[in-house]
Amino acid sequence: METRMVMQREQEEQSSQMSHSMQLSSQIKKRTFTSSDEEPSYSDFYPIIPADLMSVKEILDMDNLPRHRTWAILKETLAEEYHRDKWTMFGNEAEKMELDVIRNQHALRTRVDTKAIRKQAEKKASAHMKYLERLSQKAPDFPIPLRAHTVWEGMTVTLSCTVQGCPPPKVTWFKDGVPLRMSDQPWNYGLQQKFGLNSLEIRRCSSDDAGEYKVIAKSPLGEAKTFATLLVNSYHGGVAGSERSQTSAFKRGQEAQFGNTFPPTWVTEGDSLTLQCTFTSALLPFQQDVTWFRDGLQLYPSSNVDIKTVDDMTSVTLKAAHKEHEGVYTARLRTWDDMQEHSAFVYVEDASAAVLGGPASPLAVQVSDVNKDYVFLTWQPPSADGASPVEGYYVERYDVREGEWVRCNVHIQKMCYYPVFGLKEGTLYQFRVRAVNQAGAGRPSKATEPVLTADPLEPTRTTVVKVDRGRTVTITKDELEGQVKAPFPPTDVHACEVSETYVVLSWTEPEPRGREPLTFYVERSLAGKSSWELASLDMEVNSPRFPVFDMAEGKQYCFRVRSINKYGVSDPSEPSAPISLGKPQAVPAPPHSVLAIRDTDTSVLLQWKEPEETDDVLGYYLYCSESGKQDWKTVNNKPVSKTRFTVHGLKNRKEYVFRVKSVGRAGNSSYSEESDPILVKAAISVPSAPSAIDLLLCTGSEMVLGWRAPACHGGDPVRGYYLDQMEKGMKPWREVNVEPAKERKFKVCNLTSGNFYQFRVFAANMAGVGKPSEASEAFLCEKWTMPEPGCPYDVEFREVRDGSLVLLWAAPLYEGRSPVTGYFLEISQGDQSDTWTALNEMPICDTHYKVSGLEVGQTYRLRVLAVNEAGVGSASLPSEPVTAQSQLDAKNIEIGVDDDGFIFLGYEADETDDESQCLWNKNYTEPIDASRAQADTKKDGSVLTFTDASEEDLGLYTVEMSDDPNQSSSYDFTAEDLERLKELSWQVRNPLIGLKSGWQVEVSEQGDIRLWLQTESLSDDAELRLVFNDREISSTPHRKINFDKAKGLVEILFDPLSPEDEGSYTAQLKDGRAKNQFTLVFVDQKFRETLALADKNRRDHKRKSGPYFQECLSWSVNEDCELIIKCKVTNTNKDTSLKWFKKGAAVTRVVYDQESGVSTLTIPQVTKKDAGSFRAVVSDGRGEDVSTLELLDDEYDKLLQQLSKQCALSASPLKIQSTAVGFQLYCSLKYNISHLKTSWLFREKKIGQEARTKPGSNMEKVWLEISNPTENDKGKYTLEMFDGKETHKRYLDLSGQMFADALLEHQRLKQAAISEKNRAKVTKGLPDVVAIMEGKSLCLTCFIDGEPAPEITWLRNDKEIANQNQFVITKEPKCSTITINDVKVAESGKYSIFVRNQYGSETVDVTVSVYKHGEKPPTHAVEMGFYA
Repeated sequence: METRMVMQREQEEQSSQMSHSMQLSSQIKKRTFTSSDEEPSYSDFYPIIPADLMSVKEILDMDNLPRHRTWAILKETLAEEYHRDKWTMFGNEAEKMELDVIRNQHALRTRVDTKAIRKQAEKKASAHMKYLERLSQKAPDFPIPLRAHTVWEGMTVTLSCTVQGCPPPKVTWFKDGVPLRMSDQPWNYGLQQKFGLNSLEIRRCSSDDAGEYKVIAKSPLGEAKTFATLLVNSYHGGVAGSERSQTSAFKRGQEAQFGNTFPPTWVTEGDSLTLQCTFTSALLPFQQDVTWFRDGLQLYPSSNVDIKTVDDMTSVTLKAAHKEHEGVYTARLRTWDDMQEHSAFVYVEDASAAVLGGPASPLAVQVSDVNKDYVFLTWQPPSADGASPVEGYYVERYDVREGEWVRCNVHIQKMCYYPVFGLKEGTLYQFRVRAVNQAGAGRPSKATEPVLTADPLEPTRTTVVKVDRGRTVTITKDELEGQVKAPFPPTDVHACEVSETYVVLSWTEPEPRGREPLTFYVERSLAGKSSWELASLDMEVNSPRFPVFDMAEGKQYCFRVRSINKYGVSDPSEPSAPISLGKPQAVPAPPHSVLAIRDTDTSVLLQWKEPEETDDVLGYYLYCSESGKQDWKTVNNKPVSKTRFTVHGLKNRKEYVFRVKSVGRAGNSSYSEESDPILVKAAISVPSAPSAIDLLLCTGSEMVLGWRAPACHGGDPVRGYYLDQMEKGMKPWREVNVEPAKERKFKVCNLTSGNFYQFRVFAANMAGVGKPSEASEAFLCEKWTMPEPGCPYDVEFREVRDGSLVLLWAAPLYEGRSPVTGYFLEISQGDQSDTWTALNEMPICDTHYKVSGLEVGQTYRLRVLAVNEAGVGSASLPSEPVTAQSQLDAKNIEIGVDDDGFIFLGYEADETDDESQCLWNKNYTEPIDASRAQADTKKDGSVLTFTDASEEDLGLYTVEMSDDPNQSSSYDFTAEDLERLKELSWQVRNPLIGLKSGWQVEVSEQGDIRLWLQTESLSDDAELRLVFNDREISSTPHRKINFDKAKGLVEILFDPLSPEDEGSYTAQLKDGRAKNQFTLVFVDQKFRETLALADKNRRDHKRKSGPYFQECLSWSVNEDCELIIKCKVTNTNKDTSLKWFKKGAAVTRVVYDQESGVSTLTIPQVTKKDAGSFRAVVSDGRGEDVSTLELLDDEYDKLLQQLSKQCALSASPLKIQSTAVGFQLYCSLKYNISHLKTSWLFREKKIGQEARTKPGSNMEKVWLEISNPTENDKGKYTLEMFDGKETHKRYLDLSGQMFADALLEHQRLKQAAISEKNRAKVTKGLPDVVAIMEGKSLCLTCFIDGEPAPEITWLRNDKEIANQNQFVITKEPKCSTITINDVKVAESGKYSIFVRNQYGSETVDVTVSVYKHGEKPPTHAVEMGFYA
């Protein structure tokens, strides 16, 4: 027993020591690393358990632990040999076993942890590499492109270029557009690609190697190209052996140049935009890579940008243009020697406002400081405020997964920046901004690209470790920090953004951070106070950024932050320095010194000076308006960063003023001062080079040269020309003239006969001397002696219209042996053709000619040849190409007469000035005689006014603009024009006052008379003279005269008109040179009728002072053929009475509606007694009015006629009714009167009074009876109704089925009538009830009719009565009697007589009531009876 106790104690001590050592080993165990997603290490699942707590067997029996094969072997061994209840090993053996198990556990755990760490590290490394790849992705590009080379045959050349891009692009080499395969000539080509450097080595170059080499780099992000040309020179056998030529294998093709290009373009926000350039020819292979730029940044194809280059065209398309897309767009084309570019500005105009008067959309929304739940937004204010200034902005976010825009701020944000808080980590967001003014929220800005919310410091917490075989392991800082449970406090709490409405706090996360996810909460306290409160409230702060919006203005706060993880909350951080709201940020100051400078015909260069403080200035908005209109329009919708800008799209020769705003985060500044007005026209520059130098005359020592004027004069007329000469073969040019030549021809003297000379010409204007022309051909200085004339010169165009033009030229200076007799013209279609066609068969004498019949839109060149007796001379130089098509602003000369009666020719042009004048000529070259006509140039054109036009002035007049001869026109002033305009001139110089309305006579309701007339409006100096019966009259109280000069109204008012006023009235008017007179003959019947009407109106006016009849008594017949007598009174009151009378007696059936004033009398059926005189009287205290209606004689006949007409109109169509006698044709009427005469026609013949036909009528019907109808009665029947004026007809075609049906019905009715006539019947029946006293005798007698004589039967209670003693029945042919003797009460009942023959039968009943003596008979019974 003691031994067992000792052994047990020793085992407990050993177990205690083992437990202690195992606890120490667990405390100092080597650190392990977890995966990046914070999974626990495998050691957490394989705990080191002391032996005194759990045996090995129990450890092996745990089912919730992962097992290695070692565990399985141990368990099988123990299962076979050991059991828990049989374990009898000594303590040292058990300790040894458990140590082996623990050793195996450590080995297993280390192996599993290593494998898990490696797997997680590889996964993290792969994800991080993909992340880095996404960050570093870049489209392919050639920082160093291929370079052209020229080598000799047999030499070695290396073509090299460097390529960049991520992912690395695939590089392909091409030669002359065909992929280059190294396998074809491996001995000749060597290709190397190393570290982005691509080299192609060509050994021993030959002519076959010459050509264009191209390298294309492609990746999923796009492709890039680079070109180079290789020239291989070969030796040819020459005298010196040094001549060489270019190889035949490669020749330079005709490279493409820019053709039609895009001008400055305007597009509305949200619409699509396409810019296109065409080229002069198809692009060569090395030119295929046409690139597009916006504001210097290259554009690439994307979801919104589409770039196409096809054949001889390239284009870029923006599927939806936004303000951010405004700017300078450039197309860049590669040429043999250089790069060509074309640029133009694209303006993006505001789309229509979202609400009426709302602001435009903001732009340039940028996202910065992206964190797990926080981003910071900035944007730029819009250029247009709308109907009221912008008050602030709404920020909206869009969760890509949810697909809905949500507003971020409840209150408007005044500044152009805003912190967005409370976002979800790992979520893609887009943001946009709306401006707000008093009208509401405007259109939204362009949405930002999707932004992923994430921890920006995550990449800094990882370390990449290289392992064997090129693999890497990524270890996070969390894994190195070990198991940190309770978090440490953050550090460096400060304000990273301070605004007048909020503060954004920032801090540094604790170090070490720990593996568990961290969140934060923010506390604050007033500076100097020790009480802290939560600033973040119930908001979860996941990132080290937190905006505070509820700070009081003028107070300072301190903030501190605590870290939180699942193990608890850290201590607070050190408080921040005192923080308060920032001062309100002011809008920037406006620019100043705005200066507008002439640029082109439609643009102006604008310059300004920036404000003194430019720190907050983001750019500038520009505005323009036509001078004096104050109609300001926005120029740019994207702020301009520089202080100069070219404003396009202005109207030529219109004056504009400009002003500028500064743009800042606090909003836009006020407007700058307006610039000085500027007239839009091209800026003055030196003229372009003259062209087409030609030799006009040579005398042996002198040459006369002519040339074509510059195509562009530079905005200022050419003031002169300078010439240089050079002898052929001599290099230096020698100046010919010091003083400028005013004309486009010049005589060069002191030349040496027999030498060749070349010349060039310079044009000069106010801006200076332009570039020289191309050198002329070498002219031989030799005296001209040929018989034919020299060449004409100065070939120019005027009046280019659709299908026609006018050609001008100057006569040749050398006429030949005889004077020039005329000219021939030749034409060539196209601008390069050498095929010339004669235009005229006979010579033209003038030096101008109108060419007609040209094809509209076709290009032509023309030239002129002079002719004399010796023949046709040399041709002039071809004209410049011209297109036979009218310009959009082409104007024509108009002819007319001015306000002073002078005939003039007028030409409307754009605004003119000192540099742009209208030049008038006669027959194109002859100056206008100042004594015959004077030209007056106005702002919008020019007028040529003739002093006294006559036949001497007839002819062709021409006009052209001094600065643009292409703007020209002509007019042929003919004799017909002169005659027509002379008459019009006389009318203008001797004008008549125009008449709007002649004399009118008006009678007012009061009986006043007004005579008036109206002319056109007169001036204040107009005069009136009124003549009555040859004597001048003036206003009097009886006859008032009014004269309204502004309206041209003359009126005479009479009060009243009297017989003395009869006569003629003449109004004589004079207004300056204009005059006229108008006469009214107011006599005889016209005067008498007017006088009578005036008297009547005066009486009526007096009558209408009280109640009166607005409508007098009148009658009418309605559709029901009733007579309606009606009147209407007005101006009544409650005391007004209305009475009707007929022949002095009051009429009482009158209906009077006092509200409407209508009173009516309705007579349903008119008879002669209704004729008479009707009188209505309306009266009250103000007076009375009477209306009468005489319904007698003619008026009564008229009534009857109208009534008859209405009756006839109410007649129904003719109908037929069959009777036993025959047919009855009838027509129904609402009312039939005797005044309506009716007659019947059969087959268009009148039906007389015959035996078989009988007409008839009553008040409602008209009929015709036809007895015993036969087939002869078939036909058309007509009823004629004559109302006294008109005949009304109704028709019935009695034939066919209608006749058959009617005849059949007649026969049926006829047979029924016969049967009814002969049927057995009781003609005199019995009473219904008979009363008789008991004991008396009752005798009932009935009379009978029928043929043949009917059978007679008497019944009692429906049973036949036998001829008994008590009942005595007698039967005679027309009579039958039943006698009941000694009537008993029991014999009461129903008695009937039944008669019958072959045509029918009839039964008559009688009720017999027998009462006893002393009783009263029934009241309803007939008392009968007698005593037997």
